[in-house]
Amino acid sequence: MVAFDIDGTLVDREGRLPDELVEAVGRIKRSGTPIVLATGRSWIDALPIHEALNLPAGPNIVSNGAVICDYPPFRLRKQVTFDPAPVIQKVATLAPHLHIAVEDPNGGYRLNQPFPDGELHGPMNLQSVDELCSSPVVRVIIRDPNGSSDDFKGLAKQLGMHEVSYFIGWSAWLDIAPMGVTKATALKQVAAWLGVKRKRVLALGDGRNDVEMLKWAGRGVAIGDAPPEVQEVADHVTGLFDEGGTLAEINRWF
Repeated sequence: MVAFDIDGTLVDREGRLPDELVEAVGRIKRSGTPIVLATGRSWIDALPIHEALNLPAGPNIVSNGAVICDYPPFRLRKQVTFDPAPVIQKVATLAPHLHIAVEDPNGGYRLNQPFPDGELHGPMNLQSVDELCSSPVVRVIIRDPNGSSDDFKGLAKQLGMHEVSYFIGWSAWLDIAPMGVTKATALKQVAAWLGVKRKRVLALGDGRNDVEMLKWAGRGVAIGDAPPEVQEVADHVTGLFDEGGTLAEINRWF
């Protein structure tokens, strides 16, 4: 089984999917090897990549492992939610200027102020902080369009988030998920459903939210653009994305 992160692994920072990767993924499909998208994106945001790759029916891991769904046709296989109130209240107290969004079980978003254009898709409703805290969610997203990932490392320490899982993005972006839920926990479940042994799983990713997945997979490969802490846990570090790093790893096996 091959598990792909999306951003920085299949598409570049502008969201472009290279034609050569589409062709290479096609070779994996023709070999009969299951392909799983494993992304921090919501399903709405992952769907265009699934369709661009023309992937066969099967499971997909989205929202950093909190949601597993089959497609096509769409069928929700598993979903984990949590109470967002404690972490949202901490964020609103420590840094009231930050943008906060919650991903609801139905796939839509509720947010306290608009995010930059193109960062979120699907139904979106503006609400107060209290309203954001009012019901269980799949994910909380914290964003500072004027900040950096280093700023968010400090914020994560201040928040002392022991009751949830969290992942700092390559920009000033913080994903907060249910405790113990990662791409790895979801990939383990998918592998069990498909009857694939751990040692037969190839996983590729470039983000901090890929660390657990790369450690769990039989072969975990970090893209060359990945932060040092991601590269350190990988079995192999391939080239930079723009230099064909993902393609080189696919070509090694298919």
